[in-house]
Amino acid sequence: MKAKDTKTANLVRMINTKIMERRTAKGFSGQVDDALILDVISSYKKAMEKARTEYAAAGERGKEQVAELDFEIEWCAGFLPKQLSEAELRDVVAKHVAALPAKDPKMAGKIIGMVKKELGDRADAQLTKKLADELLK
Repeated sequence: MKAKDTKTANLVRMINTKIMERRTAKGFSGQVDDALILDVISSYKKAMEKARTEYAAAGERGKEQVAELDFEIEWCAGFLPKQLSEAELRDVVAKHVAALPAKDPKMAGKIIGMVKKELGDRADAQLTKKLADELLK
């Protein structure tokens, strides 16, 4: 706030609001810890990525919002674990596909589960599904 960076200040206020909503939600019996904060930032980032695609589809009308959302997505990414690149993720998925007794496209869910268990949030679920479908064909 002292730096007069209103974009960052507004984003921090929004994240704090989301944390407060989660903390005061019915049935919440834990405490606010790093895992909860990272989960809130991650879910906020995912929501902004989804909104970005919608504004990008709007063309010229959504241009200003896309720039704002890009800033928010980049800021959130700075606090989250680094995602694996597509090549690194492809290697992990290929390893799990090779461990299967037979290649069956219906096994994609199992592959995604094994990759998520091994890598956690470092693996992008949509990219993992795409790679699993591709390698199981």
